[in-house]
Amino acid sequence: MRVFLHHVAWQEDPKGFRLRMARYLNIAARHHILTIFVFFDDCWNATYHAGAQPQPKPGIHNSGWHNTRILLWDLYNEPGNSGYGDKSLPLLEKVFTWAREINPDQPLSAGVWNANLKTLNAYQLSNSDVITYHDYEAPEAHQHCIDTLKQYGRPLICTEYMARLRNSTFFNSMPMLKKENVAAINWGLVTGKTNTKYAWDTPMPDGAEPKVWFHDIFRPDGSPFDPKETAFIRELTSTQ
Repeated sequence: MRVFLHHVAWQEDPKGFRLRMARYLNIAARHHILTIFVFFDDCWNATYHAGAQPQPKPGIHNSGWHNTRILLWDLYNEPGNSGYGDKSLPLLEKVFTWAREINPDQPLSAGVWNANLKTLNAYQLSNSDVITYHDYEAPEAHQHCIDTLKQYGRPLICTEYMARLRNSTFFNSMPMLKKENVAAINWGLVTGKTNTKYAWDTPMPDGAEPKVWFHDIFRPDGSPFDPKETAFIRELTSTQ
């Protein structure tokens, strides 16, 4: 499970922030789920505040250093996104420096996500203990990405994938990922306030249910969007 942290919640209540992280980790551990915490992010909103958050707009898409429940520290999500480009590089460099000074038990990484960001990609790939990446493309393009990243000789984790309307599905991506021994985390578990069941830049202002969800697996009541998908995931990940 990949979990995003926010500095405002830490600033407002450091003790409570740590307690909530511990509570979450205990719940995840009971279900044998390891966690990847994410610190910084170049996506989402330009402004932020503590307290009650804005309601979702209908139909619009919007890491304890010594802890065996944590798999990896994902230091910076999609550096250079939102038009920042190479302006994100100084912070990216500082984040890795800060993390190395702590000397955590777990590996450090920052996932590559855009082949055009060559300066950022070079730094991320040179400094990540485990290569992480995002890929929402069809299997042929995704396979090319894997082939390229395997040349670095480090373990691979795809920390974002699965966008049904882009032909990145569980059915066509998971067998490839399993064959290549690439761990993977799809975007979206339960559909909710972030509205990621709606496609990027394809709003449905009336909030109507899309016929095909873009991301996400479950409804809030726990029922799957597509029972065939959950059966397929269970079958492919079974240890039997």
